[in-house]
Amino acid sequence: MKKLIHDDFLLETDYAKELYHNYAKDQPIIDYHCHLPVDEIAANNNFANLTQIWIEGDHYKWRAMRALGIEEKYITGNATDEEKFHKWAETVPYSLRNPLYHWTHLELSRYFGIDQLLDSTSAAAIYEECNKKLSCPEFSPQNLIQRMHTEVVCTTDDPLDDLSHHSRLAASEYPVKVLPTFRPDGLIEIEKVDFIDYLSALSKITDIKIKDFESLKGAIRSRVHHFHNNGCRLSDHGLPHAYGAQYTEAEVNRILKLRLAEKSITQKEAVQYKSAILVALGELYAEKNWVMQLHLGPIRDTNKVVLGKVGINAGVDSIGDYQQAEHLASFLNRLNNNDNLPKTILYNSNPSDNEVFATMAGNFTGEGIKSKVQFGAAWWFLDQKDGIENQLNVLSNMGLLSCSVGMLTDSRSFLSFPRHEYYRRVLCNMLGNDLKAGLLPNDMEWIGKIVRDVTYNNAKSFFEFPSTIKKLGTKTYKSL
Repeated sequence: MKKLIHDDFLLETDYAKELYHNYAKDQPIIDYHCHLPVDEIAANNNFANLTQIWIEGDHYKWRAMRALGIEEKYITGNATDEEKFHKWAETVPYSLRNPLYHWTHLELSRYFGIDQLLDSTSAAAIYEECNKKLSCPEFSPQNLIQRMHTEVVCTTDDPLDDLSHHSRLAASEYPVKVLPTFRPDGLIEIEKVDFIDYLSALSKITDIKIKDFESLKGAIRSRVHHFHNNGCRLSDHGLPHAYGAQYTEAEVNRILKLRLAEKSITQKEAVQYKSAILVALGELYAEKNWVMQLHLGPIRDTNKVVLGKVGINAGVDSIGDYQQAEHLASFLNRLNNNDNLPKTILYNSNPSDNEVFATMAGNFTGEGIKSKVQFGAAWWFLDQKDGIENQLNVLSNMGLLSCSVGMLTDSRSFLSFPRHEYYRRVLCNMLGNDLKAGLLPNDMEWIGKIVRDVTYNNAKSFFEFPSTIKKLGTKTYKSL
């Protein structure tokens, strides 16, 4: 039987094969958004077994196992690592046509050289072989990242993080740039129970007493400066939708003071605050020439029973059906009116919003910047062959595919970097099919250039990562 993962996997035409092998395959990876734990990258300790590196924390796999009816003890519970792996192996054959089936075998092939299909009969041998390799130095976290020809990794970090692990990596001889990303969700969610405690921690780390909106913005500026000097060039926001309500500084100041006094605020007031803090953050990003990422649309933590057992990131999130366009337009417009709109990437979790986000991105441009506002790569539930093709088609129809900054992993797994390969194969296959159909000119050199731009060059230019990083350790800044 022909191997599932082979040189021409997903490539249906000779044109696609030429584009992939000659133009896409060897491009370096800029993974500008992921959730890899930076402490584990810095410590560089080998994982004990395949379960810990491959299944632990992977809510995609957890969802598939739950769908098959597997007991929670074999997913996130107290079963042994080997038992959990065998339950995952039993699940894999049932995941046909789910992206997990392709990802699983692509990762086994690329990292471990295993081309055998994973199922209950092959599980024991595969587990043993992978565990042996994982004990070797070349399978440490840093080497796993590097072996995929990775140039930059951007982690996702809370504003309260001292970034000591990033500083440690920057001071080392490790050739891959591991840079922080500013993720200030805790500053935005004013209605959350721990909001006041969060601001208290921010006040302590910046030595700025937060008593009103102005002092809050001063504390945030301090952390943005700290992140910038540790190599950060991106922010990220995970929201159900953007916030574009009308407000005045006086209104927002009153709302924040009420909340700091532990008094109740209305839903309308919460949205006004969120709208104002998003604009204040956007202005800081523009000042620093950062890229603002907006991940919009999911409904999170829907199954409260599983959430109570497992905690957050339990794999019980879904696509939301929020209205997006009006608030997003208002938010972007408010920044743009004052020439404070940073470079931005818009990601949607609901496929019905593809055209909305693609056309919204095209509304806001910048002279000398290719696609200043980007319609981002297929995200989360859409990060599969069909979703990637839909995103590429919509972007091509509504904007310029040639200006895209390409793919990212958005993953917590050290074995997820072949997702870049998967995206590149889908991209080349789509262009190859157009070439075969006569929809594109038979100019391989030009189309190959576009492939190289989308898979690497555009991202390198768009993000403007620093060539060197100033080592600041845990120092904070009061007067900025």
